[in-house]
Amino acid sequence: MCGIAGFFNPKENYLESKDHYEEMLSSMSRVQRRRGPDDNGVYLADICGLAHTRLSIVDLTTGHQPIVRWCEGKEFAIVYNGETYNTKELKDKLVSRGWAFSTASDTEVLLTAYMEFGPEFVKQVNGIFAMAIWDGARKCLYLFRDRLGVKPLYYADFHETMLFASELKGLFAYPGFRPQLTMRGLNEVFSIGPAKTYGQGTFEHVLEVLPGHFLRFDGEGKHDTCYWSLTSHPHEDDYDRTVEKTSHLVQDAICRQMVSDVPICTFLSGGVDSSLVSAVCARELKKQGKRLSTFSFDFVDNEKYFKANAFQPSQDRPYVEKMVEFLDSDHHYLECSHVSQADLLYDSVRAHDLPPMADVDSSMLYFCSLVKDYNKVALTGECADEIFGGYPWFHKKECFEAETFPWTMDLEARKVLLADDFLNSLHMEDYVAETYARSVAETPRLDGDSPEEARRREISYLNLKWFMQTLLNRMDRTSMYSGLEARVPFADHRIVEYLWNVPWEMKAHEGVVKGLLRDAGQGLVPDEILYRRKSPYPKTYDTHYELLLADRVRELLEDPLAPVMAFLDRRKVEKFLACPSDYGKPWYGQLMAGPQMLAYVLQINYWLKEYQIEILG
Repeated sequence: MCGIAGFFNPKENYLESKDHYEEMLSSMSRVQRRRGPDDNGVYLADICGLAHTRLSIVDLTTGHQPIVRWCEGKEFAIVYNGETYNTKELKDKLVSRGWAFSTASDTEVLLTAYMEFGPEFVKQVNGIFAMAIWDGARKCLYLFRDRLGVKPLYYADFHETMLFASELKGLFAYPGFRPQLTMRGLNEVFSIGPAKTYGQGTFEHVLEVLPGHFLRFDGEGKHDTCYWSLTSHPHEDDYDRTVEKTSHLVQDAICRQMVSDVPICTFLSGGVDSSLVSAVCARELKKQGKRLSTFSFDFVDNEKYFKANAFQPSQDRPYVEKMVEFLDSDHHYLECSHVSQADLLYDSVRAHDLPPMADVDSSMLYFCSLVKDYNKVALTGECADEIFGGYPWFHKKECFEAETFPWTMDLEARKVLLADDFLNSLHMEDYVAETYARSVAETPRLDGDSPEEARRREISYLNLKWFMQTLLNRMDRTSMYSGLEARVPFADHRIVEYLWNVPWEMKAHEGVVKGLLRDAGQGLVPDEILYRRKSPYPKTYDTHYELLLADRVRELLEDPLAPVMAFLDRRKVEKFLACPSDYGKPWYGQLMAGPQMLAYVLQINYWLKEYQIEILG
């Protein structure tokens, strides 16, 4: 993967001060260098500039970006972050139409496809991507984002100049553009964080290209085109045919995403999702006489401190051991200490440029930094639960009846530390209700759905647009922070399109959660793994971790310059620190409970201070 950045202003002539603007491009790229430490480059036209920092995965020798092509005396240029999984099909089609190529890079194929088919070429692409294409013939710039938003792409309008970057820090590297928050941004952090409203960049004046959209910037302004969206229609396949199609789609997505000129590995938790991905990868590598490398994650002494609950019924280690033996993989057991987990909370903020999922994020950041010492590409089991209905809120009665986000049904935990004056100005309930209602209203409906099936469709839509985005953001930022490319085969748009219309009685066949996926995986992994009850990403139950966080929050209370104290009530915080945490009642998702609230506060304070964020009235 890579990082991209740039700017566009039809009223400028950047070539008149070429060195100056090339240095600005380099600065925007340099702050994102962790996304691509292997190479970098810039391109400057009269009204447009592009920058790129590269992680070399495919075409290691001739894949330098930006890539520039000429046609009828006009320049076309591209910067691209992502992977294309149907490069060969696209390239063969273009060759048949008379095009020739000078590299083996998928980036050159994408630029050529644009030159042949125009911006609608993106509908032919199977992949994860954020890219910018400069069209010198029409004097316009396009920004494209993949269908499910696996790769990030932010933009901002600053004094008539359009800025864009893979990460927020890329925008703030542009001279004069500073991070600012209004009450809307504060609501994003305190009321719905670590999720965020899609299309919004939390900071004032910052937006993101929506998944499945492309933007065109020209002398007349901005034009937004939706090139992909979900559509609802009756599901006509019987169950056996549904299992067959699902199995084919999943295995094809995994095989396509194995493309790489460097060795790949997989994350292996011992759950059904990562085990299926690992099994297919191991099978395909064995055909080549190669052995798959796998990695599992846990916490030091977790077997001593682990507490089973409704959200996390079992530990992963015994199941990982069974899968390692089954796969005959080259396995690495990675562990994180509670000190490392706490120490990396701030690095995690720097990776996101926002307060992320507390230690759920910092621990993944740590694990990715270790995996990078072995491999540059990893395949994960992320997104299967959102697509196949693996979370408890797909079937729990209280989630069906709650008119709010099912992963945050009780806002009281979010208020417990906040000052009353701030709460009164925040209008938390109103912000959440309006945001929720707006998203639910977008759900593609199907006449004939029962009320229960219609509600499940709403919950599925919310998961794809909100919860899955949070996890995709986590995976992108934590992996790219160490120059590791993490791929998500279950987020293949063909799987999402097909499963969207599969009714619940098939997804949860015979009452088994994710029964369809399990039946589609028959013969690929042992039944003991295939039918294991869901257990999410591990977290530490070590009480020393919470004590460490509490000490750091107490230090924060004594710091007169701590910016987060403008929003907290000191007495409420002290009371919270004196009470034992409820690990079984998360305030976000399934993992973020009492200790994660303390970690989140620490992250917010660091974020406000490190980024010197201005709070607007």
